[in-house]
Amino acid sequence: MIQRLTLFSTVATLVLSASVASAQTANMTDLIAAAKKEGQLNVIALPRDWCGYGALIDSYKAKYGIKVNELNPDASSGDEIEAIKANKGNKGPQAPDVIDVGQSFGPAAKAEGLTMPYKVATWNTIPNDLKDADGHWYGDYYGVLSFQVNADLVKNIPQDWADLLKPEYKNSVALAGDPRGSNQAVQAVYAAGLSASANDTAKAGDAGLAFFAELNKKGNFVPVIGKAASLAQGATPIIIRWDYNALSDRDTLKGNPKVEVVVPKSGIVAGVYVQAISAYAPNPNAAKLWMEHLYSDEGQIGWLKGYCHPIRFNDLVANNKVPKELLDKLPPAEAYTKAKFPTLEEQAAGKEVITKKWDAVVGANVTK
Repeated sequence: MIQRLTLFSTVATLVLSASVASAQTANMTDLIAAAKKEGQLNVIALPRDWCGYGALIDSYKAKYGIKVNELNPDASSGDEIEAIKANKGNKGPQAPDVIDVGQSFGPAAKAEGLTMPYKVATWNTIPNDLKDADGHWYGDYYGVLSFQVNADLVKNIPQDWADLLKPEYKNSVALAGDPRGSNQAVQAVYAAGLSASANDTAKAGDAGLAFFAELNKKGNFVPVIGKAASLAQGATPIIIRWDYNALSDRDTLKGNPKVEVVVPKSGIVAGVYVQAISAYAPNPNAAKLWMEHLYSDEGQIGWLKGYCHPIRFNDLVANNKVPKELLDKLPPAEAYTKAKFPTLEEQAAGKEVITKKWDAVVGANVTK
């Protein structure tokens, strides 16, 4: 009797699995057809050299024959949220369908009714603490903040945050965004504060502002948004940015100049970015198909090729789906084992302090 029950249970499981698989296939077929009928996807704030996005966009277009309208590639997370708000009644090409923002911006966008829930086929392989239970936002990739250094101009490569205060780095240090709206820049200030406060998360926001106020007072801080071009030209020979952006620039510049990428010894902050679909998306099916593309094995490995750790990284590694040559190109594993992943509450508290008090405490107007 037990054997019969076991056999019945096994058969039932196989039948159920087959039914689920065929239902998913049918759903994907319908989704692809609906997305193709819309014919366009509006993305925003996706530089083609950020996290392998250029190749991901091109593969989506090639696979599905859907046009991708790339809005304002250099926009910040704050700009993305404002773009949704400004285009609530606009069904044209200026209204973003999807956003890729810093983790703290996800819950805030949901609270304001700006996001549409959707769960991708690989939903269960996304860690629970890095996704909204209802599917309004979900983590996509992460990295750690690093120093990107023009080694042709900077002979003594800084190894930690305190080094940046040395006189030899006068007119040298820049952020990769405006800390009043850029998640990357906010996290950089927060990381400096963690280092200065011995990892006291309650004090990191204020300590980070104090650090940059001193950096600015010493004349070491350059108040422009640092990019690969300004690094190469020598206008910003040291840029604080996500490791995946710095490593991508290193490849792009091809030794002209020589680029060193350093993960600081302290204040190592890992930043998670999240995806969401706009509640006012003019092309909601193309947006859902874009999410399926990004969270497939192919899409996740596409991010890894851009030096980003995809959110499904552990799942991919456990199933031997990550090519060894990709793993070998990443920074040493210890840079990640020592990293601090701030909670949403910690991020929100730090962001509140940094964005609102930057002008008063640091007094540097960061420009493009």
